Amino acid sequence: MKKMIYALFFGDSITYGEYDGVFGGWVDILKRYALQKFHEGSNEVIVYNLGIGGETTEGLIKRMPHELDARNSAEGNVVFIAYGANDLAIKNGSQMVAPDQFRENILTAIQYAKQFTNDVYLISILPFSKNVDGVQVASGKLRTNSEVLVYNKILQDIALENSFMYIDFYTAFLEDKEILLSQDGVHPNEKGYGMMAEIAIPIIEKYL
Repeated sequence: MKKMIYALFFGDSITYGEYDGVFGGWVDILKRYALQKFHEGSNEVIVYNLGIGGETTEGLIKRMPHELDARNSAEGNVVFIAYGANDLAIKNGSQMVAPDQFRENILTAIQYAKQFTNDVYLISILPFSKNVDGVQVASGKLRTNSEVLVYNKILQDIALENSFMYIDFYTAFLEDKEILLSQDGVHPNEKGYGMMAEIAIPIIEKYL
């Protein structure tokens, strides 16, 4: 008997797939992959792309209980949490979400997720291009790669403490980031999103 499993991807514009006019981003690639596998006889994994551009963990914890309530499969749920690129940004002289608050918010999000599933994945923040590292961009945000390391360490530690899997896109991007990031230096390009999907497909396959 085939099962219907919901995979919920919470995140910002990188989850949403911004700047990818070809594939629609890594989560949408996973959505198509899961659908194809279902047609071939696998379990049905329904992928929900719940990415919102510009969102921080402050927005996540406000909407997460409602999103989870609205999408709860009796046969199984998987939750992916991908935040930090906006939280760590400095805007108008202060960080949008300071590291300690970021940690608290992620822990709150995990508590919400645990009411629906034990399968929670925390996703690393990507490195930024050298062109935007420490540079205030048009949106007024300033981001640094040194802060990425601080926030990723928080995510890694939480994953370890809770026996969750940490998906390390950061390391995968680091060496070739100038090739894998779009011109804005923050979002992946089609090649970058494609690589993210390749890394995540084996995780999705566990539920198929």
